[in-house]
Parts: sequence; C-alpha cells; structure tokens
Amino acid sequence: MNLLELTALLFLGAFTAGLIGSLTGLGGGAVIVPLLTIVFGVDIRYAIGTSLVSVIATSSGAAAAYVKEGYTNIRVGMLLEVATTIGALTGAFVAGIVAPQVIAIIFGVVLLHSAWQSSQPREEHVTGGPPDRLATWLKLDSTYPTPNGPQAYQVHRIPAGFGLMYVAGVLSGLLGIGSGVVKVLAMDRAMRLPFKVSTTTSNFMIGVTAAASAGVYLHRGYIEPALALPVMLGVLSGALLGARALPGLRTRSLRLVFAVVVAALAIEMLYNGITGKI
Repeated sequence: MNLLELTALLFLGAFTAGLIGSLTGLGGGAVIVPLLTIVFGVDIRYAIGTSLVSVIATSSGAAAAYVKEGYTNIRVGMLLEVATTIGALTGAFVAGIVAPQVIAIIFGVVLLHSAWQSSQPREEHVTGGPPDRLATWLKLDSTYPTPNGPQAYQVHRIPAGFGLMYVAGVLSGLLGIGSGVVKVLAMDRAMRLPFKVSTTTSNFMIGVTAAASAGVYLHRGYIEPALALPVMLGVLSGALLGARALPGLRTRSLRLVFAVVVAALAIEMLYNGITGKI
C-alpha cells in the first residue's frame, strides 16, 4: 500500500467516524482510536493524540451548525466545560504512566457500558416535575426545535452532572474519545436533557475538553502531523454531513446506531487489550 492509498483509507475511515460522532455526540474518537490501532496498527498513544485533534475538528464543524439550529444549550455546555477541562488534564497526565494494554481494556469497558446504557428505551425528557432551583438560578432551562415548534425542557441535578463531567474529562485525556460517551449519558440520564440536546451540547463541549488534553500529548510528541491531517479532514467532513442530517432523524435510531457501533468496537478493544495485541 502506497502513501496515497493509505491517506485515502484514513480519510474514508475518519469520515465515517466523524459522521457517527456528529450524530451521536461521541465526537468520532470512539471510532478513530480502534480504527487506527486495530486496522492500521498505530501505537495507541499516537492514535489517542490523533483522535484528540480530530475531536477538536468534529466539535468545530458540527457545533456551529447545531448552535445555529437551536439545539445546543450553550449555558449548560459552558458550565460543564469547567469540570471536563480539569478532568481532561488529569487523564492526560495519567495516560503517560499507564500501560497501553490497560488503556485498551479501560477503553473497551467504558464503551461496552455506554452501549448497554444507550440501548435502554427511555422517554424524551421535557418539562416533567418541579423546576430545579439551581438550574433556574443559572437560567439553564431552554427549548429545542421540533416538527411541532419549540419544545421547552428543564435541567435537573446540576451537581451530579458536574461530577460526571469531571469523569468524562478524565476519560477524554486518558482515551482520546472526546468523552462524548459519558457526556451524552450524563446529560441524558442524570440531568434529564432531551437526547438531541444532549448530543449537540456534547459536540459543543468536546472541542474544549480535547484541546486541554491534546496539549499534553503534543508536548510528549504523540501527535504526528502526517497521520493527524487526513484523519482531521475526514472527521470534519463527516461531522458537517451529520449536522445536516440530524434534524430529520429519529431519536431511537440514533440510540441504536450509538449502541451497535460502540458495542462492536468495545469487544474488539477488550480482546486486543487482554491478549496484548495493542
């Protein structure tokens, strides 16, 4: 395989990852890291560094479109970014002292649990129950567009969401996944945001989270420009397409895509981590 063919394959794989990441709030990293390590044989730390760069591109590409369409809750995103940024720096430093096989196993466990959670049927959260005092004080409640017009929703359990976002940041720095897998579930389950609001707000946040940990990986020399460029361009293209497609898709379909893709990657990463192939 020559350099041109390799670049084209990297671009196509990254395009698919960006599309999935944009539609589900994963940020593409959950597909990029297994793709680079399992298919292309890249060292997992270089794969994570490349993934973090692509996550920034995904956030930049999709977030602007989602904000314009009215899905993203900017106030929630900016509040939770404080926790994820601190967590991302923590995870990036820990990654330097943990063996690659351990990182692969943690990656697989996190994705497998996320796939199971995402596959569980649950209602679309809107305006049920009394308003949360802290959310009201911070003016976090908002609306999002639906075929029947703007739908109001309430934000709940801010401290729980803030704590989970720190964990999401640690996973971002450690695994290079943009922590969208935890962010979406934290906002959807703990804070009771509608799923489309959770995925779009996650996309808005992941760029800042990834940038914090990417700085550490860059300092350690784990970001290779020749590898990062085609992956970044592919992810950005896929993310822009996903942002356009999201309004017409059903929430249940997004959950199934999320669950199937993540479960397959989780099993593969667990196998390779346990057998020492990474």
